[in-house]
Amino acid sequence: MRMSGDGMEKGYVQVYTGDGKGKTTAALGLSMRAVGRGLRVMMIQFMKRWGYGEHIAARRLEPELTIVQVGKPYLIAREGEMDEATREMVSDDVVIFPPGEPPSEILDLACEGMDLARETLVGGKVDVLILDEINVALHYGLVQLDEVLDLLDERPDNVEVVLTGRGAPIEIIDRADLVTEMKEIKHYFRDGVFARRGIEE
Repeated sequence: MRMSGDGMEKGYVQVYTGDGKGKTTAALGLSMRAVGRGLRVMMIQFMKRWGYGEHIAARRLEPELTIVQVGKPYLIAREGEMDEATREMVSDDVVIFPPGEPPSEILDLACEGMDLARETLVGGKVDVLILDEINVALHYGLVQLDEVLDLLDERPDNVEVVLTGRGAPIEIIDRADLVTEMKEIKHYFRDGVFARRGIEE
């Protein structure tokens, strides 16, 4: 990121993907660094609702850092995708739907997120735009690949765009300037340890 006094001279497209933990965390670390250098950052979270530690921290950094949630459940899954043990662990925090038929209210929220992303980009409102879990939203058909690629085409040259989430499509990877894949070696989730306050949420 080369910066001038009024923001960046040149922005790039970054992707954080893979099955390992740390994709959103990496994007949040980048946002902290950017805010520290006087850049304006917006993170649009496609698969998360309000209540994570980053939301509380971001309030202290407004208006330089804004986090907007356009996701409703903690998890969504297609029928047959989630094993019974995981389903019991997440209980009420999951929405399960037939393949190709995500609930309309979740589709509407994702659509709002894409509208906000486009408005933010073309309006010159930020220096860094983070589309958190956009790859997962793509996987579940909440947003369309063409929409995301069109958004990247509309990106002003001086804006950095970061896309996170496992399963980044090859078209997104090809379009990106930087791609990092988080690989899971070990995770305490496998031992029944779910999201902890201050660490995962």
